[in-house]
Amino acid sequence: MGLGLRVSEVFLHQRGSLFGWLPVGMATGVALFFAMRFEPGVAQIALVAAGGVWAALAAWRLDERVSPLPVFVAMVALGFVVAGVRAHQVAGPVLDWRYYGAVEGRIVGMDRSGSDAVRLTLDRVKLDRVAPFETPTRVRISLHGDADLGVAPEPGLRVMTTAHLGPPGGPVEPGGFDFQRHAWFARLGAVGYTRVPLVAISAAEFDLRQTVFRIRMTASARVRAALPGDVGGFAAAVTTGDRSGISQDGLDDLRASNTAHLLAISGLHMGLLSGFVFGLLRLIFALIPVVALSWPARKLAAAGALVAASVYLALSGGNVATERAFIMVAVALCAIMVNRRALSLRAVAIAAMIVLLLRPEALMGPGFQMSFAATTALVAVFGWMRDAQWTPGPRWIQPAMGVVISSAVAGLATSPIGAAHFNTMAHYGIFANLASVPLMGAIVIPAAVLALALAPFGAEIVGLWIMGLGLQWILWVADFVSGLEGARGYVTGPQPWVLPVMALGALFVILWQGRARWAGTAVIAAALLGWQVGDRPAVLVADTGGLVGVMTPEGRALSKPKGAGFVARNWLENDGDGVDQAQAAARWSGGDVTGLRVVHLTGKRAAAAFDGCAPGEVVVTNAKLPAIRDLPCLVLDPATLRKTGAVAVVAQGDQLRLVTARAVAGDRMWSGWARHAAPDLKLGPLTETLAAQALRP
Repeated sequence: MGLGLRVSEVFLHQRGSLFGWLPVGMATGVALFFAMRFEPGVAQIALVAAGGVWAALAAWRLDERVSPLPVFVAMVALGFVVAGVRAHQVAGPVLDWRYYGAVEGRIVGMDRSGSDAVRLTLDRVKLDRVAPFETPTRVRISLHGDADLGVAPEPGLRVMTTAHLGPPGGPVEPGGFDFQRHAWFARLGAVGYTRVPLVAISAAEFDLRQTVFRIRMTASARVRAALPGDVGGFAAAVTTGDRSGISQDGLDDLRASNTAHLLAISGLHMGLLSGFVFGLLRLIFALIPVVALSWPARKLAAAGALVAASVYLALSGGNVATERAFIMVAVALCAIMVNRRALSLRAVAIAAMIVLLLRPEALMGPGFQMSFAATTALVAVFGWMRDAQWTPGPRWIQPAMGVVISSAVAGLATSPIGAAHFNTMAHYGIFANLASVPLMGAIVIPAAVLALALAPFGAEIVGLWIMGLGLQWILWVADFVSGLEGARGYVTGPQPWVLPVMALGALFVILWQGRARWAGTAVIAAALLGWQVGDRPAVLVADTGGLVGVMTPEGRALSKPKGAGFVARNWLENDGDGVDQAQAAARWSGGDVTGLRVVHLTGKRAAAAFDGCAPGEVVVTNAKLPAIRDLPCLVLDPATLRKTGAVAVVAQGDQLRLVTARAVAGDRMWSGWARHAAPDLKLGPLTETLAAQALRP
């Protein structure tokens, strides 16, 4: 039997189930675009688009038994082109120097930083002595010191302050989270902070988006006034998307108990809200005989739930996670209105393709990955239960068992993704979710709908009080579970290929028909094995030269106990190490690793006292060194690190290899690497293995 005939028979057997592979092809194209180490030009994107059109035409002409292959190729091309177009669509100026001076702009976003400081996003920006074509479209400023003593920030208000700004930072280590890429798609051209008060320079300016933003912040303030403390902050988060009212301690408890997802307005909240409104409307319509007998009550209820979901989307700020949740809910409700099954893998596939068309960059974030992993797994498991006509126990216990199965399936599907991105595992998370999620559906969301209905009459306190009872319980559960011994575990960050391979194996199990689907479990097992065998870098160097981390038998030793805290925390988390920076610094006894010695010089005095180095050493400094010729060592100073980004030294057998963030991330439009030529380096025998990789993009 010929190969072509074998392929056609395989696809013939899969007829009716191949639609779910369309978003997989599209996601593959998006991932390929972001994985490239050079920026594809317009001509290359057009060439890929032409190839996709050719593949689509070939699929149209070919027999349906072999057409799935060119269709998949066309979807890969579509994903690549959509990502390329989106990257150019959001392009804007990025500050490439350190700026200190007057900053003026309109407040279009308010949240809190990791240090719990109020953080403002400004558009219509003006910078002193900076030409308009060089001025970023948006900047983000944290208010430190006495800055919050100025004018109270409010949506649409045009303010001025004096701030320190700089370009968005690159990955803290090669292959780490690329904040530069994230900022590019958020149109953030600069980030920084101010320590002086804000000054209002004109009244609030409003367009439709800013009017909705103002309504959100007003609603958030009313909620937090009625429910003080973390309960009010939690309530504001699930109703308006404003998470600035919850404390860092409360947030840490929620994370440690794996219930922090309840803060984000995601598929759970959107599904609960639309489901509650849908059920309520169906009940109301059933009580009206004329409507129940003469009108399509089910479709009308779905339309009403879609309107409620749309209002919730607008009230919550319409961020990426909420947009994604709304699209998924909208697809399900529209399926009801056209007499199709609401929850099916086809509906999930349609929602995924819509999200990728609108925001292809979302694929690279944990929100998209966890949301669609949980939804796909839940739809598949409950679909298998429905097809097998299996019910979990007698009728009276089925609702509770449904919650247990849902929590277990969603937790199993999302835990590897959460562990890969955040390097933590909540060991008792399933129990915390079993004790918390039912209250979201039974008390919190219905009470939020009641509060919204009563708000025009000034009686929203009734709904908020009921809502507060449920949220108090959830916060108590989070505090109790996070206090248990061993509640939080730490895992090493995986290699970049692990999650995609694991996802491919899981999708094969879910989407493929026949016994061959179980081959996907072997792929998942191989990915998990690859996660375990990956080694962390022997040496890490921050892109400022301000911190060095050397791997020791006890864990990573850091060169100083304070400073560069964000970098230190990320390094230790990626190592799967739960200690803090001070504890890691106590391990430092010099920068010796097998076959290499790292010398760290911090500050101008230490740099000025530098008088040479030994062959085979790597000297790291955050200040300019004296001009000394013919050094026998590798010097990583600020000028060099601006060209390379963060640096890692990895062991490969008996040799050491230097890897730079620039080499891994490539030269993309959002990277902002220094473009001038790298200096010539004189390397000693010990660093000859590093020479081929040093400073090469």
